[in-house]
Amino acid sequence: MSDHEHADHGGHDVDDDHEGHSHADHDGHGHDDGHDHEGHDGHDHDHHAGDLETVGYAVVTVSSSRTLDDDAAGDAIAAAVEAAGEAVVHRELVPDGFDTVQSTVDTLVGRDDVDCVVTTGGTGVTPDDVTVEAVESLLDTELPGFGELFRQYSREEVGTAVIATRATAGVAGGVPVFCLPGSENAARLGAAEIIVHEAPHLAGLAADDTGGDSEGDTGGDSEGDTGGDSEGDADGGGDGPA
Repeated sequence: MSDHEHADHGGHDVDDDHEGHSHADHDGHGHDDGHDHEGHDGHDHDHHAGDLETVGYAVVTVSSSRTLDDDAAGDAIAAAVEAAGEAVVHRELVPDGFDTVQSTVDTLVGRDDVDCVVTTGGTGVTPDDVTVEAVESLLDTELPGFGELFRQYSREEVGTAVIATRATAGVAGGVPVFCLPGSENAARLGAAEIIVHEAPHLAGLAADDTGGDSEGDTGGDSEGDTGGDSEGDADGGGDGPA
């Protein structure tokens, strides 16, 4: 992630490393959107019936200027995970670089103990911000709503400077992957306000999808097998949105 500083942006002291989030701690951001985020996991909704009971998180900090001993953003994500009663099963810091980020995330989604991957850093607009490109090439399914919601929340803190962040998410190999900006405040916001609430549900859905619809493979209409109904094969029984 780049450490270049920008000039004052409409009253906001924005720098690239913080990607528009160098403001007051998000613990006090006070989103008044009418939703009780802390109670979200307690809602008794049928669509949460398939949630994973426990989620193992892998946290990856992408930075060429920090170390794990100086990783406030990674610490904020880990704290949010632990506050939700979950565990960080793996944590590492890798330098900015397409191949490095891609191979790291690809390895993690293949681990049996990892149910969700969260990266922080490299989502800005400088030449070395390549996390989004590296991760998107691994995604089987994109989750545009994550980035949209993250930027909606962030706008309350940074105003129109929020357009400089490309926070994104999707599912790779049956594992949800979230890409957050590199600042502590942004990492805390994304992890505490969104990710820990939705990761159990998304991971449960993604795990079901990797099992496939066996009926579609073996119990399908025999006429469809011989008559070449390609739509029946392509529409692989995908479960609807969460």
